[in-house]
Amino acid sequence: MQKKRHHLPIALLDDSLSFPDVEEATEEGLLAIGGDLSTERLLLAYRSGIFPWFNEDSLILWWSPDPRMVLYPEKVKVSKSMKKVIRDDQFRLTKNAYFERVIDSCAKMDRKGQEGTWITPMMKSAYLRLHELGHAKSYEVWQDDILVGGLYGIDLGHVFCGESMFSTVSNASKFAFIHLANDLNKKGYCLIDCQVYTRHLESLGAEKMARNEFIEILQLRPNQENIK
Repeated sequence: MQKKRHHLPIALLDDSLSFPDVEEATEEGLLAIGGDLSTERLLLAYRSGIFPWFNEDSLILWWSPDPRMVLYPEKVKVSKSMKKVIRDDQFRLTKNAYFERVIDSCAKMDRKGQEGTWITPMMKSAYLRLHELGHAKSYEVWQDDILVGGLYGIDLGHVFCGESMFSTVSNASKFAFIHLANDLNKKGYCLIDCQVYTRHLESLGAEKMARNEFIEILQLRPNQENIK
């Protein structure tokens, strides 16, 4: 028999650096409202299985969905057509060299069923700070010296928390994601956190994981060499 989830009032965060237990999240995954986007709070959030996601005219919303969408790096799916794209050197890859351009491109992307962007100026500033401190990283995809795709996320040393990706030509974001997964696999990472389900992520090998299992993996000791 499935345990019925109780509904507590959504927590309103203050200046104290803490979050409610993730089990208090709603069925949609909403856990708390308010607080700030300080580096300390953001790192605490990601290490606790929580991430911010809100529109420009909204208070800060903090989420911890159950189940979680994740990818084991060694399970990334590479289609025959993508193997040909990689083999034919259709794209060139750089890593962590143009972070701000990637986040700007992600913010400008038109997405189905979504008005505006959740990558607000406040979010951008917060993630640029994380990047400067070595916690946020990007992959950039080029074609004829034009930036045509990429992704960025938070690197915890054993889990990479994917935040957003963009593509202006076919297969560019897949190219970045596949290279990310292969690199993380070589470094012994446990997971790529993809947050919530999309068909695109599922086609690349992502799968659903119970939140409590995801939290257990987050609590494993990260490899300090990986987060330098």
